[in-house]
Amino acid sequence: MKKFETLSSSVVPLSIENIDTDQIIPARFLKATTREGFGENLFRDWRYNTDNTPKADFVLNNPTYSGKILVAGKNFGCGSSREHAAWAIQDYGFDVVISSFFADIFKGNALNNGLLPIQVSEEFLAEIFTQVAKDAASTLTVNLEEQTVTIDATGKAETFEINPYKKSCLINGYDDIDFVRSQTDLIEEFEKNKVFKFY
Repeated sequence: MKKFETLSSSVVPLSIENIDTDQIIPARFLKATTREGFGENLFRDWRYNTDNTPKADFVLNNPTYSGKILVAGKNFGCGSSREHAAWAIQDYGFDVVISSFFADIFKGNALNNGLLPIQVSEEFLAEIFTQVAKDAASTLTVNLEEQTVTIDATGKAETFEINPYKKSCLINGYDDIDFVRSQTDLIEEFEKNKVFKFY
């Protein structure tokens, strides 16, 4: 995984609540076993008509909005536990998803795949949507080390929680296997000094 430290980016606002994983990546696209290529079908049924023409009123088809941060309504990633939802969001080009609440399994899948889910208060989420509505080019700055997200135009910031282990993995660009490999010296030292007791 790539290292995550600080990200400043414009955002894509998706002010819809209760977005489930079947809306993020419909079940008919889950046949692949690798992570690549899912981004083209992110929000497929919202992005395209049945004849595969883009729906002009969907935000991902609106050239006004772009960036590496997706800002969504409350209860994002609910529904089935498919890991492909995190794959699709990341493959599309997002590094961060911000919401006022995430489904636990989605949150875990996101962190395991290098996608940072940031849970903020409903009030702060509303401020982000308001600022982006005023100026689509507005940016947010996400500082993982300090665990803050800032609306750059106003300077308003809020802290967020993250599991310390997952934070370390994101900062270092580790998945779980990379983390274990990074501890090889400690593991070997432990094994060397391990004392067996027989009763």
